[in-house]
Amino acid sequence: MENKEIKIRQAVEADSEKIWALMQELAIFEKYIDVFAITPAIVAESGFHKNPPDFRCIVAEDHERIVGIMVYYFIPYTLHNRPDIYMKELYVAEAYRGKKIGERLMNQLKKEALSHHCGQINWKVAPWNEAGKKFYKRLGATENTEWLNYEWDIQK
Repeated sequence: MENKEIKIRQAVEADSEKIWALMQELAIFEKYIDVFAITPAIVAESGFHKNPPDFRCIVAEDHERIVGIMVYYFIPYTLHNRPDIYMKELYVAEAYRGKKIGERLMNQLKKEALSHHCGQINWKVAPWNEAGKKFYKRLGATENTEWLNYEWDIQK
């Protein structure tokens, strides 16, 4: 059931601490809290002070409480000769799940992508996150099995 009182909007710097709190909840959910290095000050600096920002964020707000976040950034040049959006984080507070907030955040991101003439929206899903995979498939997203993900930890 969709809650019409939930407002979907672009984040502003004053949201930094609330965005960070949900990022921290996501780090717990995705089991990387032991290496989570983000602070509210980093959110403010990276998302709102830099030009261009390192990331952008759409929030779901319930009476001044941020209950969902969509963190993303633009990949300016792709094989399509137009930008793509990379969705880094989508998270809805547990008490607000099942109210179509994630779907509304995804639809707002789609509008953002279309307004910037993007070719695609890309993201990763943990293989154990069955609810997430089901959600994305329900929206019409397809799994890309043509590429493998690699990481190079250059800090070791």
